[in-house]
Amino acid sequence: MNIIRFLLVLPAVVILFACQFNSVKSNDPHMPSNEYLNGKDSTIGVVLCHGRGKHPTWFVVDPLRKGINHQLGYHTLSIQMPTGDIDWSEYEFFFPEAHKRIDSAVRFLKNTKHVKTVYLMGHSMGSRMATSYLADNPNSGIAGFIGVGVRNGGDGALDSDSNLRRINIPVLDVYGDGGDGKDADDADVRSDMVDKNYRQVLIPDADHKFTMHEKEMVNSVVSWLKSQL
Repeated sequence: MNIIRFLLVLPAVVILFACQFNSVKSNDPHMPSNEYLNGKDSTIGVVLCHGRGKHPTWFVVDPLRKGINHQLGYHTLSIQMPTGDIDWSEYEFFFPEAHKRIDSAVRFLKNTKHVKTVYLMGHSMGSRMATSYLADNPNSGIAGFIGVGVRNGGDGALDSDSNLRRINIPVLDVYGDGGDGKDADDADVRSDMVDKNYRQVLIPDADHKFTMHEKEMVNSVVSWLKSQL
C-alpha cells in the first residue's frame, strides 16, 4: 500500500476502531460511563460490575470484558458503579442507584445492540451490587450470573450469600485461595448451593484481584459461557 492510499484509508480505520472500543452514549439519564466492546451480529452480551471505589477498566473486569469479546465475540459493557468515600459496610446506600445503572446497561444492549441474552457479572463489591439486583428483580430476564471474588457478609443486601440463595438462574462462582484467604472462606459457605445450576471454580493461589491469574480466570468464565449455549 503506497503512502497516499494509506493516508486515505487511515481515517476510516480510526473511526472503525473508535466505534468498536470507545464508551457508548445513551439518552438514558441513569446510563453510567462505561467501556463497551462491540459484539457486532452477536445476540449475547455481558454487563460487568467492578469492585468498590474503582472503574470499568479495573482488575478482573478489564481482562474479562476483553477476553469474552475476543474469544466469544459477545458484546461486553463494563459500567461505572456508584462509589463513595465510605466504609464498605455502608455501601448499601448506593445500591438503588447501582440497580438503575444495571437496568440501563441491559436496556442499552437489548434496545440499541439487539442483544437477546444478557449475563451479569460482578467482582467484589460489584458482586454484592449485582446479586442484590438479581434478588430484587426476579423477572429481570438476566440469563445467568458470573461472580468473581464474591463477598459474603454485611447487613441486608450487602451479603452476596443471602442474595444468591434468592435467585434461580445459572451461576458461576469463581474464587481463589490465595491472598488473605477470605475469598476461599466465603466460597466454602456458598458451597452447599453447588448443583447443576450453580458451579464453583477454584483458581489455585489467586488473590482477590486475580493478580498473575487473569488468564485462568478468563478461561473459566469463557468455558462456562460456552456451556450455557
